[in-house]
Amino acid sequence: MRHAQAKTVYLKDYRPPAYTIETTELVFDLFEEYATVDSRLVFVRNSRPDDVEADTLVLDGDNLELERLVLNGMELDAAQYRIDADSLTLSGLAGLTGGNTDRFELECRTRIYPHKNTTLEGLYKSRTMFCTQCEAEGFRRITYYLDRPDVMSVFTTTIKADVEKYPVLLSNGNDVEHGECDGDPQRHWIKWHDPFKKPSYLFALVAGKLDRVEDRFVTASGRDVSLRIFVESKDVDKCGHAMDALKRAMAWDEENYGREYDLDVFMIVAVDDFNMGAMENKGLNIFNTSCVLANPRTTVDGAFQRVEGVVAHEYFHNWSGNRVTCRDWFQLSLKEGFTVFRDSEFSADMGSRTVKRVEDVNMLRTVQFAEDSGPMAHSVRPGSYMEISNFYTVTIYEKGAEVVRMISQLLGPEKFRAGTDLYFTRHDGRAVTTEDFVKAMEDASGVDLTRFRNWYEQAGTPVLNVTGNYDREAGEYHLNIEQTCPPTPGQKTKEPFHIPVRMGLLDREGNELPLHSGEDDGGNAEMVLHITQPRQQFVFRHIADKPIPSLLRGFSAPVKLHYEYTRDELYFLMVHDSDGFNRWDAAQQLAVSIIKDLVAAQMRGEPAELPGILEQAYSRVLQDALDQPHADKAMLAHLLMLPTEQYLIECFEVADVKAIHSVRRFLADTLGIRLQERFAALYAANVQQGEYKVDARAIAQRTLKNLCLSYLAKSHSHEWLECCGKQLANANNMTDQSAALICLVNSDIAQTSGMTAKALEGFYKQWRDEPLVMDLWFSIQARSQYPGTLDTVRELMRHPAFNIKNPNKVRAVIGAFCAGNPANFHQLSGEGYTFLADQVLQLDRINPQIAARLLTPLTRWKKYAPAYSKLMLDQLKRIKAAGELSPDVFEIVEKSVK
Repeated sequence: MRHAQAKTVYLKDYRPPAYTIETTELVFDLFEEYATVDSRLVFVRNSRPDDVEADTLVLDGDNLELERLVLNGMELDAAQYRIDADSLTLSGLAGLTGGNTDRFELECRTRIYPHKNTTLEGLYKSRTMFCTQCEAEGFRRITYYLDRPDVMSVFTTTIKADVEKYPVLLSNGNDVEHGECDGDPQRHWIKWHDPFKKPSYLFALVAGKLDRVEDRFVTASGRDVSLRIFVESKDVDKCGHAMDALKRAMAWDEENYGREYDLDVFMIVAVDDFNMGAMENKGLNIFNTSCVLANPRTTVDGAFQRVEGVVAHEYFHNWSGNRVTCRDWFQLSLKEGFTVFRDSEFSADMGSRTVKRVEDVNMLRTVQFAEDSGPMAHSVRPGSYMEISNFYTVTIYEKGAEVVRMISQLLGPEKFRAGTDLYFTRHDGRAVTTEDFVKAMEDASGVDLTRFRNWYEQAGTPVLNVTGNYDREAGEYHLNIEQTCPPTPGQKTKEPFHIPVRMGLLDREGNELPLHSGEDDGGNAEMVLHITQPRQQFVFRHIADKPIPSLLRGFSAPVKLHYEYTRDELYFLMVHDSDGFNRWDAAQQLAVSIIKDLVAAQMRGEPAELPGILEQAYSRVLQDALDQPHADKAMLAHLLMLPTEQYLIECFEVADVKAIHSVRRFLADTLGIRLQERFAALYAANVQQGEYKVDARAIAQRTLKNLCLSYLAKSHSHEWLECCGKQLANANNMTDQSAALICLVNSDIAQTSGMTAKALEGFYKQWRDEPLVMDLWFSIQARSQYPGTLDTVRELMRHPAFNIKNPNKVRAVIGAFCAGNPANFHQLSGEGYTFLADQVLQLDRINPQIAARLLTPLTRWKKYAPAYSKLMLDQLKRIKAAGELSPDVFEIVEKSVK
């Protein structure tokens, strides 16, 4: 059984390697049916003379055919080494090298079969293109190597291939030499050299027939850098936005972190078949097409923003991940959490800072908090794993970013910048740990972060229970805060965290009150409370009347905060709070409170009624939007959005999906009907004329307009369904076109009248030659709230445009349905769960990484009412009983059924 190979790796067992690799020279000979890889590695002793391990060399290898092995010029026979399923071992090195184990050279030739590699790890074929993905442990599928991040080497790579089929040959670093292969004019070669040491996971190779879009960037010190994006010829018109985003990111990194780019060329390649969003390989970033291609006709606004964010993220990795990398994979958040924080700040500077914060927190609360309370809960720096691919999680990325954000708040802008400068300078060219990062922050700022380190070491979402008491006679307001953190797998008890809570107090007119809580606090309108103990009290003096607290402003810490606001107070904060994030959060809390009550009423068999305060709140926002045409339209749109079903599920201790869906839909429909006139007026006020623009203001205007359209479509008015049809037909951009299609797909009237089928057919005919638009077409149908969507999903999987070997297609159909359509996935028949289990078992034989990621909805079985949870657990057990599972799937199933 394959899962018998799954071994638990522990952080406590980390040992430095006995050897490092000083230089790595690779020669790739690429053919249609196979490829050969010649490596010449110079090993250097990295251990004490009496270290027994120094007499044995164990190299990682997976699915390799060894053709030749040469040590210091002497070819070895099979008796002088041992090959296992995942390694090559040379024992008795002293004897083989003539006693010189301090430095020796090993040459190796392997044969691999990229066209058969459906895992999309190592070297593989994406249609007509060769490409690589080596993070985390893909390089061992290319050649035998010390495939670990703390072994950093200088790479030189030569690629040989057919000149007609593969005119473009790319690797890391700078192009130093190229020419025609001796004796074969149909083949050519190129040599790339990367002068900066890197681990094998950052190696990259691409070979294909690609067009090049080129630009230039002059660094702050005056260096001229060539910027190149490689795509198929049909996609050349979709590269402009990514190129502009890259230049903005380079300038931003210089200004905010003092980091310049260091090579002569920076390259991006767009690949159709890719497990991840993108990969930061040194100098040669490989991107999923969905994260680099953008054109108004084929790309929605959200995808434009995603392209900008991902391009920036991968570029920022050049320092936070490449020049300074991870010592081991337990430190993954060292590069990913830090870089997510950096790209989030970049995106906030490019658009609306408040809206970016809302979007980030919404995802964190919906997905990461769920992970924290599930079977795969782990700390930002995990203590163990079976399969490292399973730990590319929202905890590592998004919670890791929140941890860095808290450090930046605790230090302040100047000291945080000093900390990052020291970190990059001190550790340039090294593989380090999260502790090294925190220590640099302490050394540069003088701030003690001892208690703060618990954020890296402890799993789970801390809970703050807050109460407020007003003493009118003393003119004091007392804020009492208690922190707890629930048990998580392997961690029953938790030490207190250091939690920064940014807050203010409002009087009954909505004015900010000066905060006096100490001798020299200055009476500012806002302050940060440092929660470091299980229970703390904060006293604010000179308060003339009972205030309304505005807590956790800007979501200053990734915690769950409980304060017993009345609905009137939530409405007040939604209208008056000066902190934009907290205005949105108050609107969300108000809606959650109402939905919880309506779900309980439904369980009692009582009819649903729309509470007046919710209608009043939405009416107020709509009127403000009409009266203030220059207000932040993106923020107004977020204020008008009901909490998603996925977030609502997390708000219930035990979730009844059917009831949640029913209540949320009732509220949306009723608001659409009751406030139809104002939604219609706001829709009309935000219809755009003229050329499509992708700036933040235009995106916000479209967001608000299309949100209004979605409410109007819920009013069951034929007039507004016809409006959807007109917008679908006449839109000059994919954002408006797809928004109209979503309305029609989710309308009962449109479904029964045939409008939906006609719209889908027309959309398909228009865009069937655009793979990314077809992904959108698939996803819209898979997320349909209309009953019977599972049957639609099965039909889509038989569609000619669907390919189960392509991760984007799998995510667009199977992933969109199972993770993005709770109402139809969670059927009491259990059909949705059986469907997902079937797909996981099939995909596990093709691409274990994708199979494992699809499993997430089933792992949350304890969250649901018994009628659902038993059926979900049954499918997990069925997967486990299937026997021959990859380590990726086995680890998740094993932890989930416990």
